[in-house]
This record gives sequence, structure tokens and C-alpha cells, in this order.
Amino acid sequence: MAEDQKQNIEEKTKPIFRNLTADDPEPETTEIESLCMNCEQNGVTRLLLTKIPYYKDIVVMSFDCEHCGFQNNEIQNSGKIAEKGIRITLQIKTARDLNRQVVKSDYTCIKIPSLDFEIPSRSQKGEITTIEGIIERTINGLEQDQPERRKKYATAAFQIDEFLEKLKKLKSLEQPFIMIFEDISGECYVENPKAPLKDEEYSIIQFKRTKEQDHILGIYTENSEDTLLKPIKEGEYTLEQIEGEVLSFRTNCPECNCPCETNMKLTNIPHFKEVVIMATVCDSCGHRTNEVKSGGGIEPMGVKIEVTIIGKEDFSRDLLKSETCHMQIPELELEIGPAALGGRFTTIEGILVAIKEQLSSSTAFSGDSSDPETVKRMEIFISHLNEVLEGKRKITLILDDPAGNSYIQSLSNEGLDNGLKITKYERSFDQNEELGLNDMKVEDY
Repeated sequence: MAEDQKQNIEEKTKPIFRNLTADDPEPETTEIESLCMNCEQNGVTRLLLTKIPYYKDIVVMSFDCEHCGFQNNEIQNSGKIAEKGIRITLQIKTARDLNRQVVKSDYTCIKIPSLDFEIPSRSQKGEITTIEGIIERTINGLEQDQPERRKKYATAAFQIDEFLEKLKKLKSLEQPFIMIFEDISGECYVENPKAPLKDEEYSIIQFKRTKEQDHILGIYTENSEDTLLKPIKEGEYTLEQIEGEVLSFRTNCPECNCPCETNMKLTNIPHFKEVVIMATVCDSCGHRTNEVKSGGGIEPMGVKIEVTIIGKEDFSRDLLKSETCHMQIPELELEIGPAALGGRFTTIEGILVAIKEQLSSSTAFSGDSSDPETVKRMEIFISHLNEVLEGKRKITLILDDPAGNSYIQSLSNEGLDNGLKITKYERSFDQNEELGLNDMKVEDY
């Protein structure tokens, strides 16, 4: 009896979305009877709730019809929609690139510029596949109706045959090509086989969605006339009252989606600007998160900060990494995008420890299904990072923030710090596009 109760308690404490590991060989799946769209008989759909490393919680759906043998699989996001859309540009040069894993959502539009070819969003369901799998599925889809097409529309069928030959040549890699993934929901993911090192063939840009794209995702906001420039009512906070106060508001946990509280405080960083520090603690799963957002808007110019880390004194420097900041450590061939760590107000030692913890805890480098070469590369990288934290290895930390909202403390009161270099620069068109500045109208208001 006691053993049964213990087993029931263990079942209840298991998270809903679990990692796929050798310790959990039989993950919980839900089976439902559903209609086969091929033969219109009843088949079975299996639902699996799981996690994807460096990505998010997802629902994997697999359909199988025992009558006609038709099979299909797709994924759905189970979390909140990202604040911005993403555009991933991938250069495909080797067979390893064809084998990169891809997580595409229902809103992922795929383009191959060299063929002037586009797979519109929502024409294919969300799925976990590979680059080769996307090409193969496209070929199969075009070949499916070719026999009928040759009888009725011979010219169109001939043109499609020519195009199919070009697609098949992509698989043989007769010449390199570029594939672009554009996802307004921000949920698309392409594997980096060199992780945690920088992927030279891969670039990602975040962009602000238009109102029409928000509506496609089912996101609607209140009328700006009703929400902007409201007079302060009795009992509401003024800016002066907010400074120094810790405000709390209800939200949902980003890990388990249970209701929790987020604490927010407006604070002033000396010799820099005001920032908003936000911290969330979930009583249900124990998840903790903190982030920093700029309180002063986007600066007129971008900023690139380089600091040489030699000893303990450098580790104690205060550091503000905004949510738009790219971080690099050239000596370790490490590059981290804005979304990886979010906005943080910490020290140089704190940011390095955060990188180590995030990489060490990732399920991408543990378990029986992990690539041995990737695991070995990760172990070497973490050992190098440990040498840095122990002061045995000299590195250069670079913060590149197009919004100009990042900061590293100077150790000299007179402003002469040989270990710190700050460069301001004009943003490029693409950087302004990512920040949503190109289409922003600020005149005649």
C-alpha cells in the first residue's frame, strides 16, 4: 500500500513536459481515434509532450492509419508566442548541412532564392525534419499529381519536371545553395552542428511583426487611443514614486505555465541610465528567472564594448547585457545571440557562470542519443571556460549592441581604462530593421 502511494506521488510530481532520456524509456503518450484524410477510415493519433534543447516545450503528434498505411507527423508549440519574428539564412555546402535538424512551425515560410522557389507558411504543417527532408517532401508533393497533369496539362507538367530535376540536384550538392526560413511566430529552429561554437554558415535576424501578422497569430492589442497618455488617477504611481519601489504583478511561469508573481524595480546604473529589473519565482516548479530591460529607449548609435579579462579585478566589473545585445569571446570561438541569455544586470564573472550553467544543463549534450563528437566538443569548451573562471586563461569579452543599451563598468574613476574599449557606430539598415526603426514614423504627431 505504501509503495502504491509512493508511486502515485512520484507520478504526480513528474513534469508534464519531460526530456527524452534513457532513464525514461517509455514516455507518456496519449492516443486518440481520428479520421484519416487519405482513405476516410479511422486511424490513431499519438500525442507526446516533450522538450527540445535550446528551444521550448512542444507537442509531437504522430498519425497512423492501419487501413491504408498513411502516416503523418507534426508539432505544435505549447508555450507563448515569441515577441518578434525571426529570419534564418542558412548556406548549405556539405552533406552535414543537409542533415541539420529543423523545427518548423505552421507559420514558417521557406525560400530557396537560387530557384526562385518558396514554400508559403501554413502550406505544410509544423514538423521536426531535416534540410534534406524538406527538399524530399517538396519533391514528393510535386511528383504526386504528375501522371494526371501530363494527360491534361502537358506543358505545365514538363515545366514541373524541369524544376524537379533542379530540386534533385540540390540533394546531390552539385553547388552550394542558400535556404531562408522566415517565421512570424519566432518558433522556427535550425540545428547548429558546431555548438557551442559559432556557426559560420548560419545567420539569424529578429524582426518586429506588422499588425496584420499579429492578427494572423491571433494577437490583438487594445486601442492605443484608450491606453496612451492617460492622466494619473488617485492611487496610481508617478515616475518618481516608482523609483525605489518594488512592484509585483501576476504572470505565468515560463517553465510550467503555472500562475506566479513577477517583481519589477526601476533602478539607476551610475554613469549610464535607468533600467528595469524583473525577477520571477515560481512556487510550483521552483523555476527562477531574471531579466533587464532598458528604461531609456533606443540610443541614436549602436555601441561595441571590448574588455580584456586578466584577473579577479576584471571579474568584478558590473555588466549590463540588454535584450538586443550580441556577445562574443573570440578566443573560445563563442558567439551568443540576444535571445540566448536575455537582458541581464550582473558581473563579468556572473555572465560567464550563466553561460557555463546553461550549456552544462542542456539535454542536447547528455543521454544515449547525443552525438559523441558534439559531447566531446562541449566538454572541451566547458574545461576552457573553467580555466577562464580560475584566472588561468586570458580572454576578450565583446558586447555588440545595436540599440546602445549595454554597459561594462570602468575600473578607473578618471575614465582611462586600458582594459576597456568602447566604440560607437552608425547602425546598418538591417540592424534598424531588426529594431523596428525603418518604418517608425516620429514626425507630425
